[in-house]
Amino acid sequence: MKNFRLWAGLALVVTLVGLGAYAYWNFELRWRPTTMTKNQAEIARLLESAGWVSPGIEGRAIYMVSFRGCPDCIRYKAEQFPDLHAAGVDTRVIEVTRRPANGLERSTPQERATMAELWLNRDWTLLERWGAVPTAAWTAPGVPPADGDIARTAVVEAGRDMVDQLIPLLKDNGVDFAYPLLVWWDQEGQMKACACERRETYRYIREDLGLPAQSQTPLIPAGEEDGTPAPPPITAAQPAQI
Repeated sequence: MKNFRLWAGLALVVTLVGLGAYAYWNFELRWRPTTMTKNQAEIARLLESAGWVSPGIEGRAIYMVSFRGCPDCIRYKAEQFPDLHAAGVDTRVIEVTRRPANGLERSTPQERATMAELWLNRDWTLLERWGAVPTAAWTAPGVPPADGDIARTAVVEAGRDMVDQLIPLLKDNGVDFAYPLLVWWDQEGQMKACACERRETYRYIREDLGLPAQSQTPLIPAGEEDGTPAPPPITAAQPAQI
């Protein structure tokens, strides 16, 4: 009986420790960004040389790789950019268009045209105009087409090639590429990165950039990021397509 109680007590302790460790991982560790220890120069070069657009704030920078219809990207811009700008952080947005998958296009001619224009002329007001219109309704007024234009088509491909090059560099640091990819430098000058698909990641970025952990900006309800229904969740049998 005494041995039974001893083993039962030990089992309870082990269970509680395991539950505590899981809770710490689930609510804390899993959302923390990764400190980049490999390939920093190559990653920084790719981001800096891309056709990013920003409001031109003279201060610290955060790079964001996204595509126009990405709900998580839209949410981050709407909920976090106002605070970042107020805090003097330059938001450098790198819009790309995804490659076709299974023989089907995953971008529109209007999206490819606008992405090429942004890379070539870095017009922040164009990015804002594009973001103010639901993806399906955007007609790219006044934007030269990329399809049929060798130079602009090459710019579209340059964005896709940049993503292809980033994937293994990030993987070496334990970061799986997803949209939005965010890269920044903390107050000690360390490069950080995350595929920040969840709000739980936001507070760490804010803290690294000197902002309060919580924002007062209203949250966007799920599925309403772009005025269109949210896409179905990705399952293990349906891997994300970069």
